[in-house]
Amino acid sequence: MTTETAPPADAASQVSDPATRAPGRRPTRSGPARPVKTRRLGDVLFSGTALGAGVLILVILVAVTVFLIVQSLPALTEDPADNPILKGRSFFAYVGPLVFGTIWAAVLALLIAAPLSIGIALFISHYAPRRLAALLGYVIDLLAAIPSVVFGLWGALTFAGFLQPFYVWLNETLGWIPLFSGTVSATGRTILTAALVLAVMILPIMTAICREVFLQTPKLHEEAALALGSTRWEMIRMAVFPFARGGMVSAAMLALGRALGETMAVTMVLSASGVVSFQVLTSTNPTPIPANIALKFGEAHGTGVNALIATGLILFVVTFAVNAFARWIVSRRAEFSGAN
Repeated sequence: MTTETAPPADAASQVSDPATRAPGRRPTRSGPARPVKTRRLGDVLFSGTALGAGVLILVILVAVTVFLIVQSLPALTEDPADNPILKGRSFFAYVGPLVFGTIWAAVLALLIAAPLSIGIALFISHYAPRRLAALLGYVIDLLAAIPSVVFGLWGALTFAGFLQPFYVWLNETLGWIPLFSGTVSATGRTILTAALVLAVMILPIMTAICREVFLQTPKLHEEAALALGSTRWEMIRMAVFPFARGGMVSAAMLALGRALGETMAVTMVLSASGVVSFQVLTSTNPTPIPANIALKFGEAHGTGVNALIATGLILFVVTFAVNAFARWIVSRRAEFSGAN
C-alpha cells in the first residue's frame, strides 16, 4: 500500500510565481475584461475641426498684433517733426485725446442704449403677447442687419438737424450743467448725436442677447416667486435679474466693443478736432480713433501711415482690455446657474 505525499508548501507559490512559470505561458487575469475604446470618425472630425478653428483664430490674432507692432515702431521711434500726421507732437500727446474721444462716445452710447435694450427685452420676453413678441423680435433682428453707413447718412443728414432745436432748448434750460454748456452747434453734428447714432446701432445686439438670457430663466424660479405672492415686477427683480446678470454684462460689453470700433457712422457725423472736452452740444468735439483714421488716411503718407496704424494699435489694446474686463465680471457670476 502506497501513500501519496503532499507537495511541498512552496510548490503552489512556485507555480504562481512569474519567475518560476514555464516560458511561453501567460498568466490568466481574473475579473471582467476592460472595454476597448474606439473613436468614431465623426468624433475625430469634430474635435479636429474645433481644434483647427481655435488654432486659426489664435494665429490670426497673433499675426494682427505683430503687424500692428511692427508698423507702429517708426511712428514711435522717429522724429515727430518729420511726421505729416503728428506735426512735431509726440505720439502719446496726439493719441491721448483720441483715446478719450473713443471711450467717451462709446460710454455715452452705452448709457443710452443699455436701459432701452433691457426694457425692450423684458417687454418681449415677459409682458408682450406671444404674436407681438415674435414680431418685435423679428424687427429688432432686422435692425441689426442695416449697414453702418446707412446709420451714418441718417445721422448726419436727418437726425442732426432734427435734434438741433432740442439742443438749443437743452442749453438754455440746463446750461448750468457742464455737459450742456458752451455754444450750441448750428448743424447739430455733435458728440451727443454721434453717441445717439451709436446707441441705435448697438441697440439690436443688446436687446437680442438680453431677450435670450431672460427667456432662459428657470420657470420654477418664476413660478415660485409668483406663488409666494410677488408681483410680476418683483418676480423679475428677484428671479430673472439675478439669473441674467452675467448675460446682461456680456451683452453690454459686446455692445461697447462694437461702439469702440465703429468707423463710418461716427465719421459722417463728426469732424476731426482732437480735443478733450466733456461738452456734448458744441461743434468742437472729441474724435474717436476709428473716425480719425478714416478722416486722415487719405492725406497720410510715409511715417504718417505708421502713426495712424499706431493709433489702431492703441484701439486694439483698449478693446482687448474692455473684453478682458467683461470676462472677469462674467466669471464672478459663473457659480450661479438655474440648478442651484
